[in-house]
Amino acid sequence: MEQDRKSQQVKQESSHFFSTQFIRFLGGKNLLFLLFIILLVGCVIYIYDKISFIFEPLQVLFEVVILPGVLGVILYYLLRPFLRLLLHWKVPRLSAIVLIFLGLMSFVTLLILLVFPFLRDQFSNLVQEFPIYFMKLIDSIVSTINNSRISEYLETVNVDYNTILEDVSGNLVNTVKDIATNITTGVATGVTGLVTTLTSIVLSLVIVPFILFYLLWEGEKMPRFILRLFPPRKRNFVGEILHDMDKVISSYIQGQILVSICIGLMVTIGFLIIGLDYALLLGALAMVTSIVPYLGPVIAITPAAIIAIVSSPFMLVKLAIVWTIVQLIEGKFISPQIMGKSLSIHPITIIFVLLTAGALFGVPGVILGIPTYALIKVLVTHFNRLYKRRYNKFQTDLNNMYEE
Repeated sequence: MEQDRKSQQVKQESSHFFSTQFIRFLGGKNLLFLLFIILLVGCVIYIYDKISFIFEPLQVLFEVVILPGVLGVILYYLLRPFLRLLLHWKVPRLSAIVLIFLGLMSFVTLLILLVFPFLRDQFSNLVQEFPIYFMKLIDSIVSTINNSRISEYLETVNVDYNTILEDVSGNLVNTVKDIATNITTGVATGVTGLVTTLTSIVLSLVIVPFILFYLLWEGEKMPRFILRLFPPRKRNFVGEILHDMDKVISSYIQGQILVSICIGLMVTIGFLIIGLDYALLLGALAMVTSIVPYLGPVIAITPAAIIAIVSSPFMLVKLAIVWTIVQLIEGKFISPQIMGKSLSIHPITIIFVLLTAGALFGVPGVILGIPTYALIKVLVTHFNRLYKRRYNKFQTDLNNMYEE
């Protein structure tokens, strides 16, 4: 009798629209609530779009805070291992932070006094001489075309490649000369905009030490503060997300900086060995651009390739050998040891993320695109696990109900 009653109850529940297996899997009556929330969010976005001028102060605040905030977070993750090491040695936190700041200031001072003047002079000379290198490259291309069968084909299709190359080279030379004039004289068009930009950058850099100090002082307490905002039964789930996000960001920032430094040192040493001009400057450029995966090395190798081609064909061969060796060492030994597989992002995905973020947000998007994607991936992965657990629980409960 009890069996029949349960069977009849199951049939009644299964006949209800919100009790069907598919609807229950989607959330049952919660599905209507979810659709209502989506509709409400859409209405809110539409209304806010119509009154977006109200949020312009918030946009300005975000633009002002984003640069020092990002720099402060990057420095925090770079210096946190040293802080933890000093704390492990029983150094008081305040004293440890002071020691870290003194070491950072000493390092920056040495860079400014010893390295920066040399790089500045090399950069100014390269900008001045780059049109000469480029014109030599154009001349070599023209002579190669004239001595090959390509010229005959171009004549048959009425393509005046000499005019095209002269126009391209003339425009590039004029552009580079304008840049060189602006750099050497320090006077650019739109002085007001330039002064405003420099002022905002200087103010941002002044704010960075204060942000860094408070991150080093109370950064470890931030996850606990965030957890207290959630109900107790959700804190383990949120804690796992925060731990994985912290691990991903820490691994990416520390790993990418170390990999970039290694690439810069190897490129500089290699260029010095083969006798390439501006070796130190090109090595520094390779170090800076290597922060952006895949696209950075392409940017770094371009000026080096132009200088090598103009110098001699054999120099280009030596450059190719050095660059191949650097890429092999970085790909097979350095990156796997330093970064491991913490991000687990496919190279094609990285390229698409970089292109999309660059098109939407420019240079900041290219720099922050990969870590932002990694954070989103952590969130999606954890919610997918929660979704699977809910699905498995529902399937188990449903099977037990029908078995009874």
